[in-house]
Amino acid sequence: MDYKMYIGGRWVDASDGAKEAVTNPYDGKSLGTVPIATQADVEAAVSAAVEAGPIMAKMPAFKRSEILRRTAELLKAAERDMAKTIAAEAGKAYKFSLGEVRRAQETFTFAAEEAKRIHGETIPMDAATGGVNRIGFYVRAPIGVVAAISPFNFPLNLVAHKVAPAIAAGCTVVLKPATATPLTAVKLVEMLIEAGLPSGAINLVTGGGSTVGTWLTQDPRVSKVSFTGSPSVGRAIIKNAGLKKVTMELGNNSATILDRDADLDQAIPACVVGAFSNSGQVCISVQRIYVHRDIYDTFRNRFVDAVKKLKVGDPLEEDTDVGPLITEKEAIRVEEWVNEAVAHGAKVLVGGQRTGGVYAPTVLDNVQPEMKVVCDEVFGPLVSLIPFDDFDKALDMVDDSQFGLQAGVYTNDLNKALRAVERLNVGGVIVNDVPAFRVDHMPYGGNKESGIGREGPRFAVEDMTTIKMVVLAKR
Repeated sequence: MDYKMYIGGRWVDASDGAKEAVTNPYDGKSLGTVPIATQADVEAAVSAAVEAGPIMAKMPAFKRSEILRRTAELLKAAERDMAKTIAAEAGKAYKFSLGEVRRAQETFTFAAEEAKRIHGETIPMDAATGGVNRIGFYVRAPIGVVAAISPFNFPLNLVAHKVAPAIAAGCTVVLKPATATPLTAVKLVEMLIEAGLPSGAINLVTGGGSTVGTWLTQDPRVSKVSFTGSPSVGRAIIKNAGLKKVTMELGNNSATILDRDADLDQAIPACVVGAFSNSGQVCISVQRIYVHRDIYDTFRNRFVDAVKKLKVGDPLEEDTDVGPLITEKEAIRVEEWVNEAVAHGAKVLVGGQRTGGVYAPTVLDNVQPEMKVVCDEVFGPLVSLIPFDDFDKALDMVDDSQFGLQAGVYTNDLNKALRAVERLNVGGVIVNDVPAFRVDHMPYGGNKESGIGREGPRFAVEDMTTIKMVVLAKR
């Protein structure tokens, strides 16, 4: 099937007719083609968004809320089809793809609620000597055109986290989905149109990040860039974007601490899912597990046994746990990192095999802090186990990272939990759960190389609006 872009209220091909195939990463089968946007196409999409700007800015809050809520309803009605699309183009196991669709329903619902909560407040002008006899307040206005650049690993919900708050705020959007996973975005745009979004309010362009993404972020008419992806691409976008607001959701090498009193019955299944759902291709996947030496052997043995029970295979089968990585190239990279670690003393406890684009769920121990599998972002089905004797030293090891997105801490000692909250330089500390935990209305984002800004509809709406101060002089 030939899919199209959506620009200015019309489904269109690229102006030069260029197309590229979208394939299933598990079996390589073609799922269809999408256009490769030209620079003129991108400029047309931004122009359409600019033209629709006044319409969206004047749209009443209740109407924006209705469109978002209707989109959530359409997602619910089509959730199995959407889940199959995600599983097919992203290689994400169906059970987790279905979970993503249901989360996206909530994301749109939360955004629908936030559309009705955008407000300013009064300012006590006479707190300053020059402000006597004046009344002051501020209102929030939509920032303008939002460039939404989304990743392959959550081709629906991370689109939702950019598009839904923008609509709630009264902005217009140009969406560029990941090159590998554009079909889910196409179907979502169809739903937004059916839900009543006016022409030009949402525009969809497809193609490569180095071309389409660059043209989009460099356009001076774009007021805000919301990007999820790698730190290297994030830095390039900031360099190219100029004076624009940016939200950057970047990488991580998420760590979890299990103190000696950790509830292993709860922690082990959570760590397994946290490490291997979506083949570990989640920026908050569990990558490093620091385990108190008193429970290390017990945890290691039970954890490895649980990993061995995971079903690896076709993501479209409903009982599959782990599918392929997004490309065989990524699976080869993970394999190379594991081989490099083993060559320097790491031990493979389970896994370590690659079949095409599928890399078996793998657990390592006897790793060192300088190994790539520990200090860099693996973004694959790989986790390292590391023993510790002192809780505070475990905190130091967790924080010894260029990243700072989320961390998990299992302990029944409130003082230790609060020490972790105080000392870890991360965007979220998850106590008695894994760092892979996220619900979609919470503020989500990282520090250091993990990004700038926060997602979650309320917090994204704040960043997609500007403050306009009003001062009335009494006469």
